[in-house]
Amino acid sequence: MPRIGRRLGTLALLVVLAVALLVSVPGLRRVSDRIGHLDPVLIIVAVALELASDISFVVLFRLFFDRLPSRDARALAWTEQASGALLPGGGAGGLAIGGWLIHLAGVPTRWIVRRSGGIFFLTSAVNSATVVGAGLALTCGVRGPHDFARGALPALLALGATLPVAAVPLLTRSQRGSRRRVPAWVRGISDGVEDAEQTTFSRRPSWRLVGALGYLGFDMAVLWVALRAFGHAPSVPALILAYNIGYLANALPIPGGIGVLDAGLTGALALYGVAPAHAAAAVVVYHAIALWVPGLGGLFAYLRLRPRLLQPGPVQSQVSSAETTNPRLHGETRWTHSH
Repeated sequence: MPRIGRRLGTLALLVVLAVALLVSVPGLRRVSDRIGHLDPVLIIVAVALELASDISFVVLFRLFFDRLPSRDARALAWTEQASGALLPGGGAGGLAIGGWLIHLAGVPTRWIVRRSGGIFFLTSAVNSATVVGAGLALTCGVRGPHDFARGALPALLALGATLPVAAVPLLTRSQRGSRRRVPAWVRGISDGVEDAEQTTFSRRPSWRLVGALGYLGFDMAVLWVALRAFGHAPSVPALILAYNIGYLANALPIPGGIGVLDAGLTGALALYGVAPAHAAAAVVVYHAIALWVPGLGGLFAYLRLRPRLLQPGPVQSQVSSAETTNPRLHGETRWTHSH
């Protein structure tokens, strides 16, 4: 029975990803009209930048899930990105799907939660840091709106949301003697934040940490190229703030973010001085590229990964054997990188 459930569950995910990719076609029908008037070189550059963003996530994923075989880790990272792009929930939903698939491979649940939380909080911290930096840049006079609401306020909100989360491990450490008082979900957040902090500030930090910067930076560059293709682009700080504010709409449970992400990004770009028609045209092209590149890549990767998940193999044996030798698998906080 467990094997039948595994087959049905992984098949259902395959069907859902494929259907979500096909359903997005009508919503992105305008793309062909837009692209027909663009320089093909710019389209190639935009696709290459999106590919670089996706590869950056794969690089980062392999840092956190270093006990998985390289081939399976790459496939899981691509599948997570496809799930995040095509299914409701965005990046958090993609991490949940990836965690479930890793669990099917026989990996301890606590380790999955800790490492997935580490990726989520590290990438979120990078987003927050760029918002704070962009807000300060506009406040100091960089080209763009300089008023408090569009400059300093987003930076203060990002800082106010990040610092309490970063302080959660301090709370759980202070309650370590009476751990039952700390809810399980708080301990989960604490483990993820600690994992992100320890990975980032290790004595021997891995080069793979650049993946956290590339994952966000290259994706924003796709939007910048799309804006330049239709005219002028705002300053980099203004683009960073508009991008992050616009992506808040992606939290709504709409597959692929069709409609809501377009509206959110267009509205945010207009808020930072881009003409609405110009912003709408660029966002449609950007969204198509940001949806189809990870969507197709993840679907192809999952087709190759699924047969390996349906039978015991290297993933399960390697991680299970590592469980007795690597303290990270038990959620310990004292460890060093093997990179």
